[in-house]
Amino acid sequence: MIYQSIIKPLLFLLSPEKAHYVVADSLRWMMKIPGVKSIFRSLFQLEDPRLTRTVFGIQFPNPVGLAAGFDKNAALVDEFSNLGFGFIEVGTVTPKAQDGNPQPRLFRLPADGALINRMGFNNEGLDAMKARLAKRTSKVIVGGNLGKNKVTPNELAEEDYCLGFEALFDVVDYFVVNVSSPNTPNLRDLQEKEPLKKLLSRLQALNALKPSPKPILLKIAPDLSNAQLDDVLEIVQETNLAGIIATNTTLSREGLQSESSLTQETGGLSGKPLTQRSTEVIAYLHQHSNGKIPIIGVGGIHSAEDALDKLRAGASLVQVYTGFIYEGPSLVKKINQGIIQSGL
Repeated sequence: MIYQSIIKPLLFLLSPEKAHYVVADSLRWMMKIPGVKSIFRSLFQLEDPRLTRTVFGIQFPNPVGLAAGFDKNAALVDEFSNLGFGFIEVGTVTPKAQDGNPQPRLFRLPADGALINRMGFNNEGLDAMKARLAKRTSKVIVGGNLGKNKVTPNELAEEDYCLGFEALFDVVDYFVVNVSSPNTPNLRDLQEKEPLKKLLSRLQALNALKPSPKPILLKIAPDLSNAQLDDVLEIVQETNLAGIIATNTTLSREGLQSESSLTQETGGLSGKPLTQRSTEVIAYLHQHSNGKIPIIGVGGIHSAEDALDKLRAGASLVQVYTGFIYEGPSLVKKINQGIIQSGL
């Protein structure tokens, strides 16, 4: 209630990117005050054996995670671990640090409960992320979301993903191959059947050399056709991938209520306009794989019911991002309460 009535209106007076850094700095500062971590945990965490999920060989304390993009540099893993998340996905990280696209590059569409971003994989690079993750004190499950540098041509993209895999192998619990962001030129071309199969096969070959291989997942766009989704399923099964994250942001602007000056901004759209499409993709993948491929559902989760819809459609786990910004940190606990009440 405090978030909706006081904190959110104040944050929404700031530019979206400025608000993000204010939240990050405030969280970092508050968690250093004695007793504050315990207060946050009592407010937002819900521990219940009915929430435990074992997915792709990992036991999650609850099925609600923080999607990639919120903590791009793994700077707040310990802080976010006190907000009730069952897991946190960091990144997208690229081998070398890069500034991303020019600002402004993040836009709120309050009338639609949405965001448009064209951040462009702004991050501090693999070395910085690895150093932070090696020092973390919380035991929260962490996924590493891997991308390629903007200057790396697609024909050399495999090298960037392999560098990320090797660098983070000892400090994350699972990996995500991100070839579905619309904000790095030509990146989505890597979702095509042949380059995708080649990339994933190479990563799995590296994974097989490890004494204890780690789950590798593929994050896909919501804008794929059914034929393309069929190709994804075929490749995931052929390369023995651990699962799929459905979905990333969309290029569609269909049905938006916000003023055209906002809706015409380039970039990926997230939030409520994505709710239905991402659930449709989850359902399609689940049905056409006979439920054999684990799916993390993400896209437009603004309520417990939104999350339950994705779980009913076939997701094993869910992630929040834009809904977390619009609804506040209580969303995680509300979803977990809804899961218990539903018996899912």
